[in-house]
Amino acid sequence: MSKIVAIDFFLEQKIESYYFNSFLNFSLIWNKGMAFGILESDSYLYQILSFLIICIIIFLFFWLIKTNDKFEKLSVSLIIGGALGNFYDRVVFNAVPDFIDLHYQDFHWFVFNVSDIIITIGILFLLLKDLVLKKNV
Repeated sequence: MSKIVAIDFFLEQKIESYYFNSFLNFSLIWNKGMAFGILESDSYLYQILSFLIICIIIFLFFWLIKTNDKFEKLSVSLIIGGALGNFYDRVVFNAVPDFIDLHYQDFHWFVFNVSDIIITIGILFLLLKDLVLKKNV
């Protein structure tokens, strides 16, 4: 939903970037690459990498079904949900709309979207579970 709102806003306003505050801009960027625009290409290799990502998502689905740990289910669900959101955009738009631009003075982090945030939270939850919340055996 956030991506649709962002796309509509930029199309209606006919602007490339919207200054929000000294740390945040909204800028619509069409990401044709992998995470953070890495490997941006329309090549056959890119299609193979996309297929591998789909395989990873399917693996995560099976992991989700198999686990009884609710925290792990939540974490994997966040990763799957965010990945499917970005995958949907690749199918519909042939690119992922990224629009959140965090920066400090002249340093800009990669432009990203809400699906990327959700994926990152899911991964951080899994790391937290494995590194901090280890079960005593």
